[in-house]
Amino acid sequence: MRIPVYALALSAQAAQPEAGSGQLSSNTDLVQLLVDAPLLAKGVLLILLVFSAVSWGIILYKMWTFRRAERQTASFLAVFRKSSKFSEVQSVCSSLDHSPLVGLFQSGYAELNAQLRQTQTSDGPKPATAIGRPTLKSLDAVDRALLRATAVELSKLERRIPFLATTASITPFIGLFGTVWGIMNSFQRIGAAGSSSLGVVAPGIAEALIATAAGLFAAIPAVYFYNSLTHQVKDSATAMDDFSLEFLNICERNFT
Repeated sequence: MRIPVYALALSAQAAQPEAGSGQLSSNTDLVQLLVDAPLLAKGVLLILLVFSAVSWGIILYKMWTFRRAERQTASFLAVFRKSSKFSEVQSVCSSLDHSPLVGLFQSGYAELNAQLRQTQTSDGPKPATAIGRPTLKSLDAVDRALLRATAVELSKLERRIPFLATTASITPFIGLFGTVWGIMNSFQRIGAAGSSSLGVVAPGIAEALIATAAGLFAAIPAVYFYNSLTHQVKDSATAMDDFSLEFLNICERNFT
């Protein structure tokens, strides 16, 4: 016996709402499971949510900070290498103060000026060199000023990044605690009901899996972006070392 085509179409249309209803019911069950979860399980999920939210805030802020610093560093280097006087470079530092190289330059320039003023004022006028230019008393002092400034700028770049490492290391264990608690609830329900049926065990296991997933959701991005941001800090440290050497070379050529 052949089934009419229109009958098959009607049966297919009748089946579609049932599939949609099943998906809606699944989402509703998940929400209901979270609502009915014990207070401790909710506390675990709330802690993981806080860690995740703070981590993403730090990630977005640091990414924006590094991009801004990268743009201003490129602009500062262009001015620094085109200018013939340090005073010209100093005049643009206020508009590029988010670049770590600006902090290095200002520290080295301050030490350079202090030494040159001291040379000109202490014990009367000093004998000029063959070309009549001022001289540095200690190039090592300028180097130490640059090293101190490098440490300060690196500390600024690394600020808040260790929280990502903390999140990556601690949130899986918090999620594991929620998992263990959910399994304990499952065993308690088995004992209370005297049955190990799926209806008795499933809620506790579901709570455990949600806690595990939440812990991984917080930890995985934190690990990735911690490594990425740390790599950018290392690149910035290399750029600062290169700039310090360039600054010292200029000082040695012109003031020694």
